Parts: sequence; structure tokens; C-alpha cells
Amino acid sequence: MDQLRLTFLVDVLLGVLLAAIAGLGFLMKYVLLPGREAAQAYGRQVTLTLLGLDRHAWGVLHLYLGCALLALVGVHIVLHWLMLPGLFARWVPDARRRRRLAWGYALLLALLLLLPFLVRPEIQESGPGSGRGGGRLRGMILGDL
Repeated sequence: MDQLRLTFLVDVLLGVLLAAIAGLGFLMKYVLLPGREAAQAYGRQVTLTLLGLDRHAWGVLHLYLGCALLALVGVHIVLHWLMLPGLFARWVPDARRRRRLAWGYALLLALLLLLPFLVRPEIQESGPGSGRGGGRLRGMILGDL
């Protein structure tokens, strides 16, 4: 396959993956609501599924598609590598400034990509009634006494 057809195929797949990732994000945000929002919308505790998958399973698919998108963006950059330095040199004629911008951009990308692996979550002890439900179950049990 020649480079022009490969580039076209990669770009088409990038568009499909981008639309799928956005669509799954909208699905998880607005259709497959999390517990508290689902209870508010439907008046009771419910589990929402689509095609037998809950929002967590769709989230896993969302992650895998994101990884595939990231890999295809890498392929896209490789396919356009000869063009990129020429454009960059035309837009930023000073070689020293161009080098600084390139290193800054590379560091920004590395930081954004690796940040989830560099942070630690806040850990808080949660006793009875201190979870997301705000003690509703405990209040219902104690209220029945």
C-alpha cells in the first residue's frame, strides 16, 4: 500500500475512533447515569445497561478505543514526519527558539500522558454513613427501630 492510501486510511480510522470515543463519553455521561443521578432520574436505585453492558463496561471500551486512537495518532505523526519539521521551521525561523518550543511541547505531552501514573489519590477512612449515600441506609434502618 502506498503512503497516500495508508495516510488516508489512518485519517479515516482516526475520525471513526474520535467519533466513537465522543459518543461513548456522551453515552456514559447522559444515558447510563451513575448511581445517585440514576436514582434521582428514576426515583429508585436502578442499574442502567445498554446491550447488556453497564457504564463501567462501556468505560473500559472507551479506554481501549482511546489507546487505539493514541496509537493511530502516533502512526499519523510518523506518516507526516517529513512535512512537520519543514512547516515548523517556516513558522518559527529561529532555530534556538524552535528547539526550545519543541522540548517544551515534548515535556508537556509527556507530563499529560504520564500524570495519572505520577499522582496518588487522597485516602479517607469511610465509616457507616459517610459514603456517597450520605447515611440514607443507616437512617432508614435506625428509623425503623
